[in-house]
Amino acid sequence: MNDEPEEIRWQGRFIVAKTRGKWEYVSRARGIRAAVILAVDDAAHVLLVEQYRVPLGRSTIELPAGLIGDGEDTVGEDPTAAAVRELEEETGYTAARMEVVGEFYSSPGMVSESFTLLRAHGLRQIGPGGGVDGEDITVHRVPVADLAGFVAQARERGLGIDVRLLTLMGPTILGG
Repeated sequence: MNDEPEEIRWQGRFIVAKTRGKWEYVSRARGIRAAVILAVDDAAHVLLVEQYRVPLGRSTIELPAGLIGDGEDTVGEDPTAAAVRELEEETGYTAARMEVVGEFYSSPGMVSESFTLLRAHGLRQIGPGGGVDGEDITVHRVPVADLAGFVAQARERGLGIDVRLLTLMGPTILGG
């Protein structure tokens, strides 16, 4: 499979549809990646964002996240710098320190996109959040101990749930 040529079927500003043999998949254009922020404060509350996602046709509950190097002024951006910027834009919080947890893949059977997961330390609120350019983000500060209930209520309201919330719900799901 690796020796078959990769073919671009369609390319937009941010994504590229490709084939390799029988596989069809999508990648980010121009090598753009994402930074995802796990922001849990000292009082054991996690910062989550709620925003409308066009591909799903509904709002979702997610960890704060954003693209790395997607703008003309952010080409070559470091994942840590992107995470600080996105955390402030989306949630109104800043972090004293960002710790890189690692590089992960969202849905490797369909999307080649990777993301860097970062843990925010020393959170401090500096603004209202809500995003930029009409993102219309709602910020939720949820007790980690109540996360499963919060997610269940979000599902009942018809919201999508980002798979990355499993980083916090793992013990709950496993019965621990």
